[in-house]
Amino acid sequence: MVYDCLIVGAGWAGCVLAERLANELNQKVLLVECRTHIAGNAYDAVDQHGIIVQRYGPHVFHTSAKHIWDYVSRFTTWNGYVHRVLAQLTDKTVSLPISLDTMERLYGRPFTAEQFRDFLEQRRVPVETIANARDVVISQVGWELYELFYENYTRKQWGLSPEELAPEVTRRLPVRFDRDTRYFDDPYQGVPEDGFTSLFERMIDSPNITLRLRTDYQSVAGSERFGRLVYTGPIDEYFDCVYGRLPYRSVTFRFETFERERFQAVGVVNYPGEQDYTRITEFKHLTLQRHPKTTICYEYGAAEGPPCYPVPTEANRRLYERYSARAEALDGVHFVGRLAQYEYLNMDQVVDRALLVFEEIRTRG
Repeated sequence: MVYDCLIVGAGWAGCVLAERLANELNQKVLLVECRTHIAGNAYDAVDQHGIIVQRYGPHVFHTSAKHIWDYVSRFTTWNGYVHRVLAQLTDKTVSLPISLDTMERLYGRPFTAEQFRDFLEQRRVPVETIANARDVVISQVGWELYELFYENYTRKQWGLSPEELAPEVTRRLPVRFDRDTRYFDDPYQGVPEDGFTSLFERMIDSPNITLRLRTDYQSVAGSERFGRLVYTGPIDEYFDCVYGRLPYRSVTFRFETFERERFQAVGVVNYPGEQDYTRITEFKHLTLQRHPKTTICYEYGAAEGPPCYPVPTEANRRLYERYSARAEALDGVHFVGRLAQYEYLNMDQVVDRALLVFEEIRTRG
């Protein structure tokens, strides 16, 4: 059989493009995935205790773009969950992002928005040129809050000190001058009622899509006939790491189940202190599942393991640009997603990129 498109990777980028090509253009798609499941890192399943867990850490879909929300909503209904995160300090538990509530809990006194702005103004460190992740934080909130919330957490997450990382790492973390305790302020957010895996199953439920699990690109590239290629894996591996390997940060997880309904107050609690883990997730908050037991997950940054996050340093950016230039010279090959674009993308950003690539394919043929 001749396929119109071979798609490597059955995560967000691969499944969105498979769905669009199959249903809008009536193309035959071969979708291959090296893991034993679809849905990428958003994969969820019922554990041995009957509790729905997200196997690769907490995932909450959120976006400010209605067209992205409307597209993904074709394949699921949402449970209405609103994400809230706490940080466990040595002697206090406070909400994130940093807000008026955080400051009042931290310092034991009332704060107005004006008082909070004055507080930061007195502590900000003037940085003429923002060169790294540390500079971003100290220029906004000063050393004290940086050391409390960001320094150790970043080091544990990335295995590097904040001054070794690009500014984009900490630009994702807002400061609020109100009492909004939501972690995301996007108007659209939630978790699928029956899980992310079911969402993906519906997305690729088409006679035009052939799915093969436990299958990597190399095993089919020479044996199957296809026209276009969509590649969502690590871009350096596509080119056999000819310029050297791009570093990706991995994550390891440790699950525990308790004979009680609740373990913690919210779905995710960050640990920016000396603990070796970065955060604990209790999944029942996210899924709204009712169950007499609860499963939690400890999360640890790791140097080895499946690639999860591109490591944003200047040297890595330059290396990626060499691979990117080589990729742009290829005809009929599209590199889409966090690993293929070597960029820290949220789920909605990956969906957006996949939809844009589809429009390119549709208009240019």
